[in-house]
Amino acid sequence: MESLKIAGELESLDEIAKYVLFAAKQACLAKTKAYKLRLAVDEIATNIIIHGYKEAGIKGDIVCHAQLSDKSLIIHLEDTGIKYDSTKKEQPDNLLEPLEKREIGGLGIYLAASGVDEFVYKRIDNRNRHTFVVYSNSAKN
Repeated sequence: MESLKIAGELESLDEIAKYVLFAAKQACLAKTKAYKLRLAVDEIATNIIIHGYKEAGIKGDIVCHAQLSDKSLIIHLEDTGIKYDSTKKEQPDNLLEPLEKREIGGLGIYLAASGVDEFVYKRIDNRNRHTFVVYSNSAKN
């Protein structure tokens, strides 16, 4: 599938979501899996835009690339924002607590990691690459 290159701005999130849902449809993913994948990508793309670009005072693009096979759909998100390995962020352990008692942060990354079969981060040539893998025959719905 052709890659999507888009400005690292909040207004770009809709285009990224459309791209992911189109790829999910091409991969014949169940609606629940497609929704979880879209949510996962959206959470990380939002973090890239807010933390990797806006808070860092820099501008950049996000490249979204889908790879389809008989067994999986893989989505890569790449950016040139500040280095941030979201897989190292501790998962929240207080999800049953009321919102006012929870520490801010980490929920989006938790949703991303738990919504796909594999969630991987790599720093390649001064670019962050987040990879989301959904297996078409996985037990996750």
